[in-house]
Amino acid sequence: MKIFINLVLFSFLTSGCTKQAPMINEPAIDQTTNPSNGTGNFTYLALGDSYTIGESVKQAESFPYQLQNLLKAKGSDVANPKIIATTGWTTDELQAAIKKENLTGTYSFVTLLIGVNNQYRGYPISTYKKEFSELLQTAIAFAGGNKSKVFVVSIPDWGATPFGKNSGRNPATIAAEIDSFNAANQEITVAAGVNYTNITPASRNAATDISLIAGDGLHPSGKMYGQWAEALSTKVAAVLK
Repeated sequence: MKIFINLVLFSFLTSGCTKQAPMINEPAIDQTTNPSNGTGNFTYLALGDSYTIGESVKQAESFPYQLQNLLKAKGSDVANPKIIATTGWTTDELQAAIKKENLTGTYSFVTLLIGVNNQYRGYPISTYKKEFSELLQTAIAFAGGNKSKVFVVSIPDWGATPFGKNSGRNPATIAAEIDSFNAANQEITVAAGVNYTNITPASRNAATDISLIAGDGLHPSGKMYGQWAEALSTKVAAVLK
């Protein structure tokens, strides 16, 4: 059973770059384009992986869309987010997708959350540091060079989820590796003068609160994404005034 679960988890986390089917026969979500074109006074670019697209929850429950709604409630008319993210992406795959999109212009603000698949696949942190640094500079450029309008979100701990607990990996080891990747991205973010939001400690509450996990047993539920959006909303609203 553990072998089966490991294979399913690997397939799910890496579906963005392999031909393997994702878990429970759900299609991998690719939101490099958006299904709707809601307009607003402010524009939002969200860069990431499955945590940014909201794998296994409704689009409205993903953190970018919940963030959009919270900002609207605070008086900032934010258009539907432009999302460049796919389940399974690592830093290099996100870089390639951004280049392929060939975006022009700038955005009112940008969020960046990437790295869990680097950790899962055992990619070296040295490579992650280099590629994350490059992605951060790309995000700053998309924000018109204004560092205050870029918001980095830490990597949540998937080892605290039901799937993580049954993955055949030691949750303590997963946690330690996630902490190492987050230490790297936080150091780079702070050194660049960019805002950093640490949602990792709260993500570990999933170990005792199943309501924080989506039906797939691996990704955050709308409830957890709502917590991330809340953590970001006040910070983003302040720079949009």
